[in-house]
Amino acid sequence: MVNPRAWLAESIATFALVFFGPLSVTMAAVLFGTGLSLEGIIMISLGHGAAIGIMIYTFGHISGAHINPAVTIAMMVTRNINIKDGAAYIGFQIIGAIAAAVAHMAILPEAGKQVNFGTQGGPSELLNFSAASGVGVEIILTFFLVTTIFMAAVHRKATAGMAGIAIGGMIFLLHLVGVPLTGASMNPARTLGPAIVSGYWDFHWIYWVGPIVGAIIAGLIMQYVYVKKAEKEEKKTAA
Repeated sequence: MVNPRAWLAESIATFALVFFGPLSVTMAAVLFGTGLSLEGIIMISLGHGAAIGIMIYTFGHISGAHINPAVTIAMMVTRNINIKDGAAYIGFQIIGAIAAAVAHMAILPEAGKQVNFGTQGGPSELLNFSAASGVGVEIILTFFLVTTIFMAAVHRKATAGMAGIAIGGMIFLLHLVGVPLTGASMNPARTLGPAIVSGYWDFHWIYWVGPIVGAIIAGLIMQYVYVKKAEKEEKKTAA
């Protein structure tokens, strides 16, 4: 069923992530001058985790709050969303991400420019600037993000009311360890919006390939090992 209200919800929720997340990068690295210190990483992790968690509680009942093309692709592959709605979700997520990056640039043009408005900068020195390592990290990070989404929000026996806390908490954890490695995107729209306004495209492809591959792997495993099993058990009980 095509649902334009859900498309708009995805755009607004993605705007929130790509506004508050990258803004936390600009504030931590430039305005507060903490850079990639422990304090800076914690601030960036909280900015992203809180944005996602709050948007899940705000729009989860409207659209499922994917807020991420990689998540939507995993939902399409596992048939949790139809192709028309899924394609529209991705389009509106990208629109929201670009609008958020433009707003970031309008508010803090000079400070934001120093960190490319929060776009991920590719694999870090810790990974020897290796694109292969960067893709691997993004695959692993996104795998655990999507695993949490399926088990906390899609699974029929998931604890009610905990999806926002679980997924937001996982985002926080993944940023704590991922920011120093790849910038911890896990979301093509999150990287695309800032890249467009900053013109910074180095290693951009890894933030599409890694998240999409990691999301599909996690989605297939969680759907057909856990979610489907719970649905079959529920049908047997009902019969």
